Amino acid sequence: MKRLVDWIDDRTGCRRLVREALFESVPGGARWRYIWGSTLTFCFAIQIITGLALWMAYSPSASTAWESVYYIQHELAGGWILRGIHHFTAQAMHVLLVLHLLQVIVDGAYRAPREVNYWFGIVLLALTLGLGLTGYLLPWDQKGYGATKVATNLVGLVPFVGASLQKLVIGGADYGHFTLTRFFALHAGILPGAMIVAIVAHVALFRRHGITAKKPLRGPDAAFWPDQVLMDAVACLAVLAAVMYLTLRHHGAELLAPANPSEPFNAARPEWYFLFLFEFLKLEVLTRLFGHHGAIVVPTLVMGVLAAMPFVARWRLGHRFNLGFLGILLAGAMALTVRSLNKDANNVDYQAALDQARFEALRIAEMIKANGGIPKIGASGLLHNDPATAGPKLFVQHCASCHRYAGHDGLGIVPPDAPGAPDLHGFATRRWLADFLDARQITNHAFYGGTKFRDGKMVKYVREKLPKLAARDTNAFSAMIAAVSAEAALPAQKGIDARESAMIEEGRKHTRETFGCTDCHAFRKADDDVSAPELTGWGSREWVIGIIADPSHPRFYGKKNDRMPALVKDGRISANEAGLLADWLRGDIDALRVARAVGNIPAP
Repeated sequence: MKRLVDWIDDRTGCRRLVREALFESVPGGARWRYIWGSTLTFCFAIQIITGLALWMAYSPSASTAWESVYYIQHELAGGWILRGIHHFTAQAMHVLLVLHLLQVIVDGAYRAPREVNYWFGIVLLALTLGLGLTGYLLPWDQKGYGATKVATNLVGLVPFVGASLQKLVIGGADYGHFTLTRFFALHAGILPGAMIVAIVAHVALFRRHGITAKKPLRGPDAAFWPDQVLMDAVACLAVLAAVMYLTLRHHGAELLAPANPSEPFNAARPEWYFLFLFEFLKLEVLTRLFGHHGAIVVPTLVMGVLAAMPFVARWRLGHRFNLGFLGILLAGAMALTVRSLNKDANNVDYQAALDQARFEALRIAEMIKANGGIPKIGASGLLHNDPATAGPKLFVQHCASCHRYAGHDGLGIVPPDAPGAPDLHGFATRRWLADFLDARQITNHAFYGGTKFRDGKMVKYVREKLPKLAARDTNAFSAMIAAVSAEAALPAQKGIDARESAMIEEGRKHTRETFGCTDCHAFRKADDDVSAPELTGWGSREWVIGIIADPSHPRFYGKKNDRMPALVKDGRISANEAGLLADWLRGDIDALRVARAVGNIPAP
């Protein structure tokens, strides 16, 4: 073995390199404050290794990026751990960079003759921020897409060349495939290459000038080996332990549903280490002082001050000014970050959008599993044809101006105005129908309280005649409710409807005879003389699609329709979208059924 090492040393001079690295003099001996550079190098090495491994399974295109990350996260052996380590190590690098910068400024290691090395450190800080920004988009999920759009919009604010520069960055007039490929080229090639060059230069200059020790020295000079090496190793191990803890606790990095450029995402935020800037740009004083260019001017001024610190330090009070500026900068950044997090925690729209995004992520994973893989139409195609995710969005767009769903708009937001039509949560269930036929509830806003029907025949019947009929035979009333609700054939009531088929059959007789519902409604046979919505198939998929398509059809409200638009007839939504809305309202959202149906849709 010694002969082999001697041979290698003769050709490479490796012993001298190792000796210079391990036995470099540390003024004042080993100290914990010198660990930051080593931990940053360790983190960068982790990023290179995990990044290359992720690259082997990643496919950078708008139609395959999310799908490939899903494969890494859910199917590749150890993929979620790999992705989690890469994600949380990136966050650790930002924290460590700030600590390293703080240590350099406090120790005065930025002053002559170390100015150039300090500037390389500032360049490394900028490159690390760039890596964080470009990597955030690569999963092509809602969070990354929305955050990147917020960040790249700032490029358009650059004076004179903003529009052209933004177009260059995003690869065209809008965000899409070329945005992703450009960000991937930056993240996996250009920025890491530049960072390696900067690190080599930084380390070379560091070795030229040596460690800057804070005076007075606490002890005699000592070699880098073994004490400082041990401290650096312990610090690197602590960083790795923290990264692994976060990875295991969060089961890797979060992956939301695929990006949908056609829909706004109210939870679009940058990563937490950019939140201070996101919040700072909302300050009214910034707009008053700099107008729309404040987002460019202020960060540029801050970076300029950081770069000028070696020159400022030449003044008598320059070093103290630099310490004060950095302290104010860090305190302000932390305060703005906390402020942003607190505002989001109390922002109903933000929380609802985030909850919906996480639900969609769980839902699409459920459908992919049920389908045995991602179909030809892709993950986005699954989502767009899923009633559980598309239904509430259609409800918000076309129904929530009048209707509510469990008191909200379908996506968790409670509109400020009172509803003008019935609440459709649980529509056609026995419980919903029983509440509707309750004299105390029918004129509530959950039913007819906001409609013109509150003064109609149905309300009069429910308030005056029905209570007496129901009191005479409560079993008949329950059977009638079961019979009418059974027309919907709701998936949630399939079991009880089958068990109580005899009661339902009896209830059909009571519907016609005991309660006289057929005086106004058609039920199980055609009747051209009735004037109210027919009860044949009431609440069924076909019935709900029909009333969504054209509520003024004679089968439904006819000329008595109260403001409800004909969504399909008027071309506001397609027949397929009406089906998605109907399935969601009826709770017909079984993942296996949906996945099988959607999986047969050909790729576009």
